[in-house]
Amino acid sequence: MNPAWTGTVPADPETETPNEDLPEAPASALGSEPPAAERLVITPVHGIGEVQAGENLVELIGQACGRGLRSGDILVVTSKIVSKAEGRTLPADRRDDAVEQETVRLVASRTHAHGTTRIVENRLGIVAAAAGVDASNTAEGTVLLLPLDPDASARRLCRGLKQDWGVDVGVVITDTLGRPWRQGQTDAAIGAAGLSVLLDLRGLPDSSGRPMSATVTAVADEIAAAADLVKGKTFGVPVALVRGLDTLVTVGGMDRDPGAKALLRPAEEDMFRQGTAEAFEDGRRSGTRSGYNAGYDDGHAAGYEDGYAAGYAAAAAEARRRARSSGG
Repeated sequence: MNPAWTGTVPADPETETPNEDLPEAPASALGSEPPAAERLVITPVHGIGEVQAGENLVELIGQACGRGLRSGDILVVTSKIVSKAEGRTLPADRRDDAVEQETVRLVASRTHAHGTTRIVENRLGIVAAAAGVDASNTAEGTVLLLPLDPDASARRLCRGLKQDWGVDVGVVITDTLGRPWRQGQTDAAIGAAGLSVLLDLRGLPDSSGRPMSATVTAVADEIAAAADLVKGKTFGVPVALVRGLDTLVTVGGMDRDPGAKALLRPAEEDMFRQGTAEAFEDGRRSGTRSGYNAGYDDGHAAGYEDGYAAGYAAAAAEARRRARSSGG
């Protein structure tokens, strides 16, 4: 059972009507910082079923939401149904080739009893195990690749729902990612449209009046993770509806917003960019260079000392020779 989630208390599945008349979220004015949601409702969207290549996701999601869908809502869509609709399915025996094709940079790898796990940066700039190629929640004998352009997929959903249902909504497309230094996985935004994905609070006062200098909240990732509480991995529910975050929805701005790409940290700002192989190679080069320099310096010093001693000895010998020649 995966009922709607409201605040911190699950709704009663006997009385909740997830795809029908969802409760209204309180209206609030957008200030320099959007006000905190007084009531946040996250509802699973049932009735979508197994998605096939070429199916119209706008139609499937719109019909499943029905009259419960309103402007200001945010739809959180698992990337798997987007990939299926876009035909991003391959036979399982082509998995290794698919991972290789999707990979642009190896970050780390580890061999274990079950094989080798590779953490890579894929062509979308996302760092993930096996480049995001996945065999879960797909037909037996197949694997799924991530959507070609998750941000573009999200924009198509926003436009289609506006055209067919007359609503301005935000869309977040999600995938499950691991996290360095933390056990377990969580859903994160890999595509987005129609909403702010980052909330920049730098310069605003905190609750004590001190200006914040580093706080930029990844609200799209927070929404993705929260929605997975009702979508789950085994419930067969690929879409959740989030209500209560109207101030994040950028009505009419879906073609100008940067999408989930804005969540990717630029290489020049990434303090942990190097993977184990790269770090090892840099360490080897640095060690070789340092060793060469140290050897050169030591050799130079030793040569100087040896040359000085040899020169002194030669000078002394020459002085003795001259003394003997002069009969002294």
